[in-house]
Amino acid sequence: MTIFEQRESNIRAYARTYPTVFVTAKNSRQIDENGKEYIDFFAGAGVLNFGHNNPHMKEAMIDYMQKDGVLHSLDMQTQAKAKFMQKFTDVILVPRNMPHRMQFMGPTGTNAVEAAMKLARNATGRHNIVAFSQGFHGMTLGALAATANEYFRQASGVPLLHVSHELFDQEHDQESSLAALDALASQYRDASSGIKPPAAFMVETIQAEGGVNVASKEWMQKLEKLAKEFGSVLIVDDIQVGCGRTGSYFSFDDMGINPDIITLAKGIGGAGTPMAMNLVHPDLDKHWSPGEHTGTFRGQNLSFVAGEVALSYFDDDKLMNEVMEKVKTVRDALEPLVSENCAKELRGKGLILGLDMGSGEVAAKVVQRCFHNGLMLGACGSGGRVLKVIPPLTIPEADLAEGLDILKDAVRFVMEEAA
Repeated sequence: MTIFEQRESNIRAYARTYPTVFVTAKNSRQIDENGKEYIDFFAGAGVLNFGHNNPHMKEAMIDYMQKDGVLHSLDMQTQAKAKFMQKFTDVILVPRNMPHRMQFMGPTGTNAVEAAMKLARNATGRHNIVAFSQGFHGMTLGALAATANEYFRQASGVPLLHVSHELFDQEHDQESSLAALDALASQYRDASSGIKPPAAFMVETIQAEGGVNVASKEWMQKLEKLAKEFGSVLIVDDIQVGCGRTGSYFSFDDMGINPDIITLAKGIGGAGTPMAMNLVHPDLDKHWSPGEHTGTFRGQNLSFVAGEVALSYFDDDKLMNEVMEKVKTVRDALEPLVSENCAKELRGKGLILGLDMGSGEVAAKVVQRCFHNGLMLGACGSGGRVLKVIPPLTIPEADLAEGLDILKDAVRFVMEEAA
């Protein structure tokens, strides 16, 4: 029996999906203690957009530590923080004419969501927040209230209040999705409906954990218009699908919307170092008072150092162009599985794609076979029926092709076995 089985909590999850002990990792590959290599199509659930042990980030962090750079600083001012903030301003905010302020909080996505919800409520004086079906926003109580998955919700132990859920954009029934937003607007306008406008609408443009469900530009624009009409805050949760995942820095760059708050974490730290940051419009940021939302680890300096290097990938379009070429490779490889009736649907945007197997049991068997054959792959969506392809953006073409071959073979094997 391993030390993990002896002493680690029963709550461990990914360790059960990938039952081995990893020792080293580089870009899109991990190697276990037996020397077996695995191609990584999971990438830390979007944390490792720039690969394991990115050499540029590793060099910058080692250099910083060797010079005794400040590692922990609460929210005090450091040179590393200033460099990150200036780089983010120059490369991301200024080209988009975004006046947003940067708020650093505890280094997890769920804390970013908590801060966004708290600020929206403080600014509007309202309690309720509208989230959407299949959405995932985190595991702490406020974020969990916005998360739709019942398995996660039932572990809370207390009622999850002040969040209501509406229907997320339905790709196959766009007319109904838009009509649902119109119906909401009508209820808010009716003083006798008993339904008041919310403090905020919180939405993922791509529901990563929810099954790689992609909102349309039309639906997102209508949602933004709805929020503005009723003085509600529009919060876009870009925690898993931001930082270049979709072929542009933000997942909504091509949607023509301007969110009031954008929650970021995961890939923003660059090298797997923990970091979370909210982009907050100045009109909202003025509702914070100093120290109202604190945390011991607000923007760790190694994360600032690595994160600054990560931002250099957006100095030009080179990486994003490469990402879109890789998207074509993935789609060309996996779309035949749908036409062969081995899978229900392939959906996604940029380099996050979901292969809907129609069954959680089938998807789990594919994940197991992939792992056995040297590919790390995760499942998501209702009942875990969707295979999520989310490799590092920097994955070499050879690793991408080899991983896709393993995935295709696993899907066909499992489907033939089930026939």
